[in-house]
Amino acid sequence: MRQLPLQVRLPDEATFANFLAHAGVAAAVAALKVELRAGSSGVFLHGPPGSGRTHLLQAGCHLLESAGPVVYLPLAALRDQPPAELLEGLEVTRLLCLDDIDSVLGRAPWEEALFHLYNRALERRTTLLVAAAAPPAALPVALADLRSRLSQLLVLALRSPDEEALRAALMLRAHNRGLELDEDVARFLLRRAPRRMDALLALLERLDTQSLSAGRRLTIPFVRDALGWVDES
Repeated sequence: MRQLPLQVRLPDEATFANFLAHAGVAAAVAALKVELRAGSSGVFLHGPPGSGRTHLLQAGCHLLESAGPVVYLPLAALRDQPPAELLEGLEVTRLLCLDDIDSVLGRAPWEEALFHLYNRALERRTTLLVAAAAPPAALPVALADLRSRLSQLLVLALRSPDEEALRAALMLRAHNRGLELDEDVARFLLRRAPRRMDALLALLERLDTQSLSAGRRLTIPFVRDALGWVDES
Protein backbone atom coordinates (compact mmCIF):
# COMPACT_ATOMS: atom_id res chain seq x y z
CA MET A 1 0.00 0.00 0.00
CA ARG A 2 1.41 3.41 -0.92
CA GLN A 3 2.31 5.90 1.80
CA LEU A 4 -0.77 8.02 2.34
CA PRO A 5 -0.76 11.82 2.71
CA LEU A 6 -0.24 13.07 6.27
CA GLN A 7 0.60 9.47 7.25
CA VAL A 8 -3.05 8.42 7.20
CA ARG A 9 -3.25 4.77 8.15
CA LEU A 10 -6.09 2.32 7.74
CA PRO A 11 -7.28 0.84 11.05
CA ASP A 12 -6.83 -2.93 11.02
CA GLU A 13 -10.32 -3.40 12.48
CA ALA A 14 -12.08 -1.43 9.71
CA THR A 15 -13.18 -4.50 7.74
CA PHE A 16 -16.46 -5.85 6.42
CA ALA A 17 -16.25 -8.68 8.97
CA ASN A 18 -16.27 -6.05 11.73
CA PHE A 19 -19.25 -4.16 10.32
CA LEU A 20 -22.76 -5.12 11.35
CA ALA A 21 -24.95 -4.82 8.24
CA HIS A 22 -28.18 -3.92 10.04
CA ALA A 23 -31.48 -3.46 8.20
CA GLY A 24 -30.75 0.18 7.35
CA VAL A 25 -27.56 -0.64 5.43
CA ALA A 26 -27.69 -4.34 4.52
CA ALA A 27 -28.74 -3.86 0.90
CA ALA A 28 -26.21 -1.07 0.36
CA VAL A 29 -23.36 -3.11 1.87
CA ALA A 30 -24.21 -6.13 -0.26
CA ALA A 31 -24.31 -3.98 -3.41
CA LEU A 32 -21.04 -2.29 -2.46
CA LYS A 33 -19.22 -5.62 -2.15
CA VAL A 34 -20.51 -6.73 -5.55
CA GLU A 35 -19.38 -3.48 -7.19
CA LEU A 36 -15.93 -3.57 -5.59
CA ARG A 37 -15.25 -7.16 -6.57
CA ALA A 38 -16.49 -6.51 -10.10
CA GLY A 39 -14.15 -3.52 -10.51
CA SER A 40 -16.95 -1.09 -11.31
CA SER A 41 -16.21 2.53 -12.19
CA GLY A 42 -17.47 3.82 -8.86
CA VAL A 43 -19.88 4.01 -5.96
CA PHE A 44 -21.18 7.01 -4.03
CA LEU A 45 -22.16 6.30 -0.40
CA HIS A 46 -24.21 8.83 1.53
CA GLY A 47 -25.72 8.89 4.99
CA PRO A 48 -25.78 10.82 8.26
CA PRO A 49 -22.92 10.79 10.79
CA GLY A 50 -22.69 7.40 12.44
CA SER A 51 -24.08 5.50 9.46
CA GLY A 52 -20.74 3.81 8.75
CA ARG A 53 -19.48 5.69 5.71
CA THR A 54 -15.85 5.88 6.83
CA HIS A 55 -15.75 2.28 8.03
CA LEU A 56 -17.10 1.02 4.70
CA LEU A 57 -14.60 3.03 2.66
CA GLN A 58 -11.75 1.63 4.72
CA ALA A 59 -13.26 -1.86 4.54
CA GLY A 60 -13.24 -1.52 0.77
CA CYS A 61 -9.52 -0.79 0.90
CA HIS A 62 -8.87 -3.87 3.04
CA LEU A 63 -10.97 -5.99 0.70
CA LEU A 64 -9.00 -5.02 -2.41
CA GLU A 65 -5.51 -4.29 -1.10
CA SER A 66 -4.22 -7.66 -2.30
CA ALA A 67 -5.39 -6.84 -5.85
CA GLY A 68 -3.31 -3.68 -6.21
CA PRO A 69 -2.63 -0.26 -4.67
CA VAL A 70 -5.46 1.29 -2.68
CA VAL A 71 -5.75 4.81 -1.31
CA TYR A 72 -8.04 6.26 1.35
CA LEU A 73 -8.24 10.07 1.62
CA PRO A 74 -10.13 11.77 4.49
CA LEU A 75 -10.83 15.01 2.65
CA ALA A 76 -12.15 16.83 5.73
CA ALA A 77 -8.66 16.53 7.22
CA LEU A 78 -6.92 17.35 3.92
CA ARG A 79 -9.04 20.29 2.74
CA ASP A 80 -6.26 22.83 3.32
CA GLN A 81 -3.75 20.87 1.22
CA PRO A 82 -3.14 21.91 -2.43
CA PRO A 83 -5.68 19.70 -4.26
CA ALA A 84 -3.96 19.41 -7.63
CA GLU A 85 -0.75 18.23 -5.96
CA LEU A 86 -2.53 15.97 -3.49
CA LEU A 87 -4.61 14.19 -6.15
CA GLU A 88 -1.91 13.93 -8.79
CA GLY A 89 -1.27 10.38 -9.98
CA LEU A 90 -3.91 8.69 -7.80
CA GLU A 91 -5.67 7.28 -10.86
CA VAL A 92 -3.06 4.49 -11.04
CA THR A 93 -4.54 2.79 -7.96
CA ARG A 94 -6.89 -0.21 -7.89
CA LEU A 95 -9.27 1.60 -5.56
CA LEU A 96 -9.45 5.27 -4.63
CA CYS A 97 -11.62 6.24 -1.67
CA LEU A 98 -12.59 9.89 -1.14
CA ASP A 99 -14.22 10.38 2.26
CA ASP A 100 -16.25 13.49 3.19
CA ILE A 101 -16.10 14.90 -0.32
CA ASP A 102 -18.73 17.46 0.72
CA SER A 103 -16.12 19.13 2.94
CA VAL A 104 -14.21 20.46 -0.08
CA LEU A 105 -17.07 21.27 -2.44
CA GLY A 106 -17.66 24.93 -3.27
CA ARG A 107 -13.91 25.48 -3.51
CA ALA A 108 -13.00 26.03 -7.14
CA PRO A 109 -9.47 24.51 -7.00
CA TRP A 110 -10.81 21.38 -5.31
CA GLU A 111 -13.72 20.94 -7.69
CA GLU A 112 -11.46 21.38 -10.70
CA ALA A 113 -8.91 18.89 -9.35
CA LEU A 114 -11.62 16.35 -8.50
CA PHE A 115 -13.17 16.68 -11.96
CA HIS A 116 -9.85 15.94 -13.67
CA LEU A 117 -9.10 13.09 -11.24
CA TYR A 118 -12.46 11.50 -12.06
CA ASN A 119 -11.71 11.63 -15.79
CA ARG A 120 -8.24 10.14 -15.32
CA ALA A 121 -9.62 7.39 -13.05
CA LEU A 122 -12.31 6.53 -15.60
CA GLU A 123 -9.70 6.25 -18.34
CA ARG A 124 -7.51 3.98 -16.18
CA ARG A 125 -10.49 1.88 -14.98
CA THR A 126 -9.79 2.80 -11.38
CA THR A 127 -12.71 2.21 -9.01
CA LEU A 128 -13.80 5.34 -7.16
CA LEU A 129 -15.52 5.01 -3.79
CA VAL A 130 -16.87 8.37 -2.61
CA ALA A 131 -18.71 9.29 0.58
CA ALA A 132 -20.68 12.32 1.75
CA ALA A 133 -23.57 13.24 4.04
CA ALA A 134 -25.96 13.74 1.11
CA PRO A 135 -26.43 12.33 -2.41
CA PRO A 136 -24.78 14.10 -5.38
CA ALA A 137 -27.97 15.92 -6.37
CA ALA A 138 -28.16 17.58 -2.93
CA LEU A 139 -24.51 18.63 -2.65
CA PRO A 140 -23.33 22.24 -3.15
CA VAL A 141 -21.30 21.51 -6.29
CA ALA A 142 -20.50 24.68 -8.23
CA LEU A 143 -18.83 22.96 -11.19
CA ALA A 144 -21.59 21.46 -13.33
CA ASP A 145 -19.25 18.96 -14.97
CA LEU A 146 -18.22 17.60 -11.57
CA ARG A 147 -21.85 17.27 -10.46
CA SER A 148 -22.54 15.34 -13.65
CA ARG A 149 -19.61 12.98 -13.02
CA LEU A 150 -20.59 12.31 -9.40
CA SER A 151 -24.17 11.59 -10.46
CA GLN A 152 -22.90 8.87 -12.81
CA LEU A 153 -21.65 6.81 -9.86
CA LEU A 154 -23.86 4.14 -8.32
CA VAL A 155 -25.52 5.96 -5.41
CA LEU A 156 -26.16 3.93 -2.24
CA ALA A 157 -27.89 5.30 0.86
CA LEU A 158 -26.97 4.39 4.44
CA ARG A 159 -29.11 4.85 7.54
CA SER A 160 -27.91 5.30 11.11
CA PRO A 161 -28.28 2.23 13.35
CA ASP A 162 -31.07 2.18 15.91
CA GLU A 163 -30.43 1.19 19.53
CA GLU A 164 -30.71 -2.54 18.90
CA ALA A 165 -28.35 -2.34 15.93
CA LEU A 166 -25.85 -0.36 18.00
CA ARG A 167 -26.02 -2.98 20.74
CA ALA A 168 -25.49 -5.82 18.26
CA ALA A 169 -22.63 -3.97 16.56
CA LEU A 170 -20.95 -3.31 19.90
CA MET A 171 -21.23 -6.97 20.86
CA LEU A 172 -19.83 -8.02 17.47
CA ARG A 173 -16.82 -5.74 17.84
CA ALA A 174 -16.23 -6.99 21.38
CA HIS A 175 -16.43 -10.62 20.22
CA ASN A 176 -13.95 -9.96 17.42
CA ARG A 177 -11.55 -8.48 19.98
CA GLY A 178 -11.83 -11.61 22.13
CA LEU A 179 -14.00 -9.88 24.76
CA GLU A 180 -17.10 -11.36 26.36
CA LEU A 181 -19.75 -8.64 26.37
CA ASP A 182 -23.22 -9.85 27.26
CA GLU A 183 -26.46 -8.10 26.41
CA ASP A 184 -27.00 -6.62 29.88
CA VAL A 185 -23.59 -4.95 29.87
CA ALA A 186 -24.08 -3.72 26.29
CA ARG A 187 -27.45 -2.21 27.21
CA PHE A 188 -25.87 -0.57 30.27
CA LEU A 189 -23.24 1.04 28.05
CA LEU A 190 -25.90 2.32 25.67
CA ARG A 191 -27.86 3.87 28.55
CA ARG A 192 -24.86 5.80 29.81
CA ALA A 193 -22.69 6.52 26.77
CA PRO A 194 -23.29 8.71 23.69
CA ARG A 195 -25.20 6.63 21.14
CA ARG A 196 -22.60 7.00 18.43
CA MET A 197 -20.55 4.10 17.17
CA ASP A 198 -17.26 6.01 17.37
CA ALA A 199 -17.86 6.93 21.03
CA LEU A 200 -18.93 3.39 21.91
CA LEU A 201 -15.87 1.86 20.24
CA ALA A 202 -13.59 4.27 22.10
CA LEU A 203 -15.15 3.09 25.38
CA LEU A 204 -14.78 -0.54 24.29
CA GLU A 205 -11.08 0.00 23.67
CA ARG A 206 -10.66 1.51 27.15
CA LEU A 207 -12.52 -1.39 28.71
CA ASP A 208 -10.46 -3.92 26.76
CA THR A 209 -7.23 -2.42 28.11
CA GLN A 210 -8.47 -2.12 31.68
CA SER A 211 -10.06 -5.57 31.83
CA LEU A 212 -6.84 -7.12 30.56
CA SER A 213 -4.79 -5.19 33.11
CA ALA A 214 -7.11 -6.08 35.99
CA GLY A 215 -7.84 -9.62 34.85
CA ARG A 216 -11.56 -8.90 35.15
CA ARG A 217 -14.59 -9.76 33.04
CA LEU A 218 -16.79 -7.02 31.62
CA THR A 219 -19.50 -6.93 34.27
CA ILE A 220 -21.69 -3.91 35.00
CA PRO A 221 -19.88 -3.14 38.30
CA PHE A 222 -16.49 -3.39 36.59
CA VAL A 223 -17.59 -1.19 33.68
CA ARG A 224 -19.05 1.40 36.07
CA ASP A 225 -15.81 1.55 38.09
CA ALA A 226 -13.49 1.44 35.06
CA LEU A 227 -15.26 4.34 33.38
CA GLY A 228 -15.78 6.33 36.57
CA TRP A 229 -19.55 6.39 36.21
CA VAL A 230 -21.56 7.27 39.29
CA ASP A 231 -24.10 4.62 40.33
CA GLU A 232 -27.52 5.62 38.94
CA SER A 233 -29.18 4.46 42.14
